[in-house]
Amino acid sequence: MDRQVSSYGQERVRLAGWQLEGGEIMALDIKPTRSELINLKRRIKQTKNGYNLLKMKRDGLFHEFRQLLSEMIKAKQELTATYQSAKSRIDLANAIEGGLAVRAAAIANSTHPEVEVERRNIMGVVVPSVSGSNLHASFAQRGLGFIGSSPYVDEAAESFGELIEKMVKAAEMEATLKRMLAEIEATKRRVNALEFKVIPEMEEARDFIQLRLEEMEREETFRLKRFKNK
Repeated sequence: MDRQVSSYGQERVRLAGWQLEGGEIMALDIKPTRSELINLKRRIKQTKNGYNLLKMKRDGLFHEFRQLLSEMIKAKQELTATYQSAKSRIDLANAIEGGLAVRAAAIANSTHPEVEVERRNIMGVVVPSVSGSNLHASFAQRGLGFIGSSPYVDEAAESFGELIEKMVKAAEMEATLKRMLAEIEATKRRVNALEFKVIPEMEEARDFIQLRLEEMEREETFRLKRFKNK
């Protein structure tokens, strides 16, 4: 906090502001007057309220992040296990039925997986909501029938249908985690800026204005006493 004298001869207090714009803290000039003191106290109260809300948001986001992270770890493990199972089954189908029969079964499948991405809100953070259709084709949708089908090909198709579903779920959770982590970091920076920079400097300016007003009041009292004694 720096003091300076304006062109009008009035003392001012230079204070780091409480408005965060573009990640930078603005500097404001405060006059040591009672009206400025009242306004500053009001702004300190508002800033502390905002600080408490940001802390609650940060803690809530972190709680949601931890829960989603544990679900994501479990989903990744299930995805890995499903992929290994699908890989072993498709290898078995290729070895027994032949690669041509497996490719023919894939071509006969008339359905194609479709994925739709929408938006949802988690504590003010916009995250993707992924849904799909035709991800897991049924036996009838594969178009082979009972005669042209093979249990090895059917098992491989079932495994890969399950794999696609788990891939879509894992992709949604991973994108959600990344956006929540970015919001947590941004909120943490705002909380730290308010706690260690903005609020202390505003309170320092408030204390200075109070001391300056008390000093001016004592000077005025002393001046009146001198005037009465004359």
